[in-house]
Amino acid sequence: MRKHIFMVFLALCLGALSQQVLLAQKQNNPDDITGYYLSVDPFNYKKSQNYIYKDNDGTYHGVVTWVEDPTLQSFVGYEFLTGLTFNAKENEWQNGVLKYPGKSGTFKTYMSFKENLNTLKVRGYYGVSLFGKTVYWTREKKR
Repeated sequence: MRKHIFMVFLALCLGALSQQVLLAQKQNNPDDITGYYLSVDPFNYKKSQNYIYKDNDGTYHGVVTWVEDPTLQSFVGYEFLTGLTFNAKENEWQNGVLKYPGKSGTFKTYMSFKENLNTLKVRGYYGVSLFGKTVYWTREKKR
């Protein structure tokens, strides 16, 4: 009976340890977010490509690099994201400010990878996160 209890206890401990190892492997590097992403505008459903880069002050910024709609070419080069920082404890990028091209006002944002480094979950909100919208960007090569 003792041997059986010990084996169950050992299995539980090893299971918990393997779960910790898996969680540790999913921890992002702060610069994992840098790169090009295809996005779909949540208001007009037009596609665009955005580039996220690390600025000299250590925060992450985003700029529009391509737009699907030729009438929106003036937005190419527009810096729409500033001040994003990596929070290792939460394993996400936070405290960013989004400026929607052609609109006044700003939105707060936080971002995290969904399941891998190819799908970025982007939450933009006004005031508190409850009043916002989530979109998903797909990592891609430069157009």
